[in-house]
Amino acid sequence: MSAPERNGGHDAWLDALADGEGYALVCPDGHGSLPPRRVCPECGADSLTAEPLAETGTVETRSVVHVAGPRFAADTPYVTAIADFGPVRLTGIVRGIDPAADAVAVGDRLTATVEERGGDGDSLVAFRPADDE
Repeated sequence: MSAPERNGGHDAWLDALADGEGYALVCPDGHGSLPPRRVCPECGADSLTAEPLAETGTVETRSVVHVAGPRFAADTPYVTAIADFGPVRLTGIVRGIDPAADAVAVGDRLTATVEERGGDGDSLVAFRPADDE
């Protein structure tokens, strides 16, 4: 099997996140987005700067997935969450927990990294409970 094709901007962002150097692209008005972007999706500004992500994010919503598509079937059951990391929200799979319905709650603090998906080894955004939890 050949290596998966890389998506330049997104994969470079995943590499940075994996190295502990995650960032968001932020316009002068403070709107955040993730690469690849050339203009702010909120206001159209073309002056974007890379700003470091916060070390931890706060869970805004989560769901336990018991039945997933083929690429995620090997990971079930798992918790997927959306967490606020300052100027951006990240979506990822929560690892290092029992995937019970109450294992992750709104307001919990998470760290973000990159790990492999169980079924095919592709990279995905993974959250882990913050040390202070």
